[in-house]
Amino acid sequence: MKFSNSIYPEPLNLIGGHMRLKYTGIFIASVVLVLLTVFHAAAGEPTDRIRKTTDKLIEIVTNAEFAEPEKKKERDKAVRAAVDEIFDWEAFSQRALGRHWKKLEADDKIEFIKIFGELLEHTYMDKTSQYSGEKIEYLEEEIDGKYGVVKAMVITKDKKEVAVDYRIQNKSGEWFVYDLNVEGVSLVKNYRIQFNSIIMKSSFDELKKRLYAKVEENQKE
Repeated sequence: MKFSNSIYPEPLNLIGGHMRLKYTGIFIASVVLVLLTVFHAAAGEPTDRIRKTTDKLIEIVTNAEFAEPEKKKERDKAVRAAVDEIFDWEAFSQRALGRHWKKLEADDKIEFIKIFGELLEHTYMDKTSQYSGEKIEYLEEEIDGKYGVVKAMVITKDKKEVAVDYRIQNKSGEWFVYDLNVEGVSLVKNYRIQFNSIIMKSSFDELKKRLYAKVEENQKE
């Protein structure tokens, strides 16, 4: 994973709008590093849970069998299955839509979670093939009831430090990630800004249309 050209603001136009989102490179690299790096600090229950998934992901991306081009789809499927264990896609989707979430019917919510997850899968999880052993240091956990944050620092190959906070919540006795803050910028908030702009200027159906178009475009790459 290369950070040298990723620490500066970049434009992101995931769904065809004109919104320019900041820190795209950092987000993409950090999401991958969150799930692939070795934990150095003493860990509490949330970090322990993420570590189990980390072990699975490292095994997947370092498996020589998955290095063959014809194994890409199989590798991606394995990565997504592992990530599903710790990412709360429903909470992620709800926060990304903000106040618009409550207005949706149950079927629309299910559909949005699915298509949004597919978009994130391609945008972020496909970067796992670029992992090259960067490190991450977990600094502390702050738990308040069923919510919390795990504070960490990504250490790049050229010794740059990138602060990353993992927003977590406890559901049915297990901890899940529902947002990432990189250098103080929320991944969920970046999506919410763009999604809200599209819905307000057009409609939720238009947002879905653009998401489907983007996913279809990604699948052709």
